[in-house]
Amino acid sequence: MSTISPETALIYVMVTVSASDDEMTDTELTRMTGIVGYLPAFRAYNVERLRTDTQTCIQLLQSEEGLDAVLGLIEEAVPETHYDLVYALACEVAASDSNLTQEELRLLEMIRHYLDVDRLTAAAIERGIAARQKMFAG
Repeated sequence: MSTISPETALIYVMVTVSASDDEMTDTELTRMTGIVGYLPAFRAYNVERLRTDTQTCIQLLQSEEGLDAVLGLIEEAVPETHYDLVYALACEVAASDSNLTQEELRLLEMIRHYLDVDRLTAAAIERGIAARQKMFAG
């Protein structure tokens, strides 16, 4: 049994990506809140936990083995069949402010490798998110 729920693990991946460049933008936070509000994976998630889960994740990231610890918790909590969802949420948050930093790009690559998301699946996810960003970019 994992130490966090699958829903909390999804929060952790979004927070990790958002915080990767040392700045959690309003756009990223708005996208995260929207995702929690509409994605079926969060149907059983108590949205009142969002602030607590976010703060806990940030505290974990600031510890000595922070990123590895968080990725380990995510891997443990999310079924392998849903690793593509984890990667998609990471990409979604990274792309939300239309400004992918080197830190975000490195983290996305690390998540993809850590969870063994194959290149074709990753490319399809990235392409879909890029297309959606174009639609909303005006």
